[in-house]
Amino acid sequence: MQSRGIAIWKKAPFLRLLLPLIAGIIIQWYIQQSSVTWCFVFILSFLSFVILFYLPSFSKFRLSYLNGICISLIFFSTGSLLTWHQDIRNNPNWFGNISTEDNLVEVTVQEPVVEKTRSFKALASVNAVKKNNSFIAVTGNIILYFEKDSSTQPPGYGSRLILLKQLQPIKNSGNPGGFDYKQYCLFQDITHQVFLKKGEFILIAGKKESVLKKFLFSIREKVLNILRINIHGEKEQGLAEALLIGYKDDLDKNLLQSYSNTGVVHIVAISGLHLGLIYGLLIQLLKPLRKRKSFRWIQPVVIILSLWLFSLLAGAQPSVLRSAVMFTCIVSGEILGRKTSIYNTLALSAFILLCYNPFWLWDVGFQLSYVAVLSIVIFMRPIYNLLYIKNKILDLIWKLNAVTLSAQILTTPLSLYHFHRFPNLFLFTNFIAVPLSSLILLGEILLCTISLIPQLAILIGKILTWLVWLMNTSIERIDSIPFSVWEGIRITIPQTILLIIATVGMSYWLIEKVKTGLFVNLFSLLFFFVLRAHSFIEANNQQKLVVYNIPRHVAMDVIAGRNYLYIGDPHLNDDDFNLNFHFRPSRILNRVSAGGISNFSQNGNCIRCCTKRILIISKSITFNPLLTKLNIDLLILSGNPKIRITDLAQTFNIRQLLMDGSAQLWKLNSWKKECDSLHIPYYNVNEKGAFVMSLR
Repeated sequence: MQSRGIAIWKKAPFLRLLLPLIAGIIIQWYIQQSSVTWCFVFILSFLSFVILFYLPSFSKFRLSYLNGICISLIFFSTGSLLTWHQDIRNNPNWFGNISTEDNLVEVTVQEPVVEKTRSFKALASVNAVKKNNSFIAVTGNIILYFEKDSSTQPPGYGSRLILLKQLQPIKNSGNPGGFDYKQYCLFQDITHQVFLKKGEFILIAGKKESVLKKFLFSIREKVLNILRINIHGEKEQGLAEALLIGYKDDLDKNLLQSYSNTGVVHIVAISGLHLGLIYGLLIQLLKPLRKRKSFRWIQPVVIILSLWLFSLLAGAQPSVLRSAVMFTCIVSGEILGRKTSIYNTLALSAFILLCYNPFWLWDVGFQLSYVAVLSIVIFMRPIYNLLYIKNKILDLIWKLNAVTLSAQILTTPLSLYHFHRFPNLFLFTNFIAVPLSSLILLGEILLCTISLIPQLAILIGKILTWLVWLMNTSIERIDSIPFSVWEGIRITIPQTILLIIATVGMSYWLIEKVKTGLFVNLFSLLFFFVLRAHSFIEANNQQKLVVYNIPRHVAMDVIAGRNYLYIGDPHLNDDDFNLNFHFRPSRILNRVSAGGISNFSQNGNCIRCCTKRILIISKSITFNPLLTKLNIDLLILSGNPKIRITDLAQTFNIRQLLMDGSAQLWKLNSWKKECDSLHIPYYNVNEKGAFVMSLR
């Protein structure tokens, strides 16, 4: 494997450029240096490279290592500069650098509105901000929420609006282990949001539309209409839409969770599987063109244009763009008559995509997509060669399983880190889902092609409805098996890296029969289990209170060791969305499960845990002043009780006051003013996120 590694390193020059580029992207994001710093590094390393280039041959050979360092620094600084430039906050024209308070904002709706449970949602770009009686041109994106009103329709794509309401910065809930929604939006240049009621915006005459976007949206709408007319059943329609063009707004959340639990969520995401099928189909359809030399150029041009049109239609997501770039490199290589290295093609496509948007490096789909392809390239052939099967059908079945097994090898550590679960039956579910989804995708393409023939379209639609139903039902039933998913797994970034190193070391030993790989594997696993044991020891000794930031609700966990006790609105802990979005990440982070808590007692709204006294006030109540005040470590105000902090201070010595997510804004402002005048420390979860307090 050492010789193979050296060969890969030599045949994949873009890999040597990609690694310093990635390093520069990561360093800039976490250290946040100015562009001047990286420009200085770039210029210095480039000048050094030029000087080394013009040295005599002997000196150049003797200092070849410096040449490599200079090239690495050039691309390292390039990655840092690209990241600095991509960060919208560094743009002097970003509207966030101009105060929008009490100023009018002009925006353009950038996509068709999506209907939500209580509102309509759309992405909008900010065009201008009115300041000192004149509009200043700005840039940036925001999310618009329109109140549902049966009398009016929300503005469509291209509509221009004047907002009469102040923009609100996007914030995280701050709940432990929660999804970093603020960073996710920032990576898409989205920094603010606003909820608009009737009369809080003015519609400007005339639309501002992109010809390409309008064309793509119209094509997408036609495709969606064809699927909705011919494929029946809400779940079936939702999955068919996601499978063909990546439209997930109609996708059933519970069904999506089942696909995620069973390890086949990649079926739903537009990826290399989809483009590979379309690429193979186009190769077969356009094969006659290769027979005549004068028409040979048409085939690769049509293939490339079709793949990119499909990629744009599917929303230009990182996973599909990665595949489009990779297939473009492959087809271009064929045009030039060159057989390129798959490693170089992968590195080149990643290099291009990260130069276009460095923040895609943090996209989970981007990471898993590249790691899966790399894992298949490395391990598929050795795994497939383990069994020799003469029967062609059985051999095809084994080949599909070999692909699935090989993809799982390197993606497992990343999947455990991001999703905290492992699908125990992934081999079985992939064996069902991959062939069925491929057949459904080809059927959907056929349906769109013959949609103008109603009778034939109805027949194809019925067949597709049954196939989608069969796949959905199979996945849901497998998900219902008790041991189908190993949940609640938590590994840190160092543990993830150690698992990957251990996997590579074991593979090195098994494939190349070199003992070094076994030693690397054993030492990596040793450090992995040491870190894991340390994290379990810390979890066994923890004692804390977590008050969650859930709007309009009170919810908290009392944690002691590996157990937790939930206190709050009963229905929240049973709701799948709240359980997965708010509670489960925190409980996985703290390694806890429901159980008894020692040294805990509750008498009405008064809680005593370990050495702490906690009082929860959720209803209006009168307390009599006491000569000797009662010590309260934490006073939690929940809901909107008619309570004055001044009155409470005459009864209790309040060490910390907490306002949970159920209180209204006007009440919070009143309480905060009283706390400031009485010098009582307070914490508002709506502003600062979840509250965590040690109970020791």
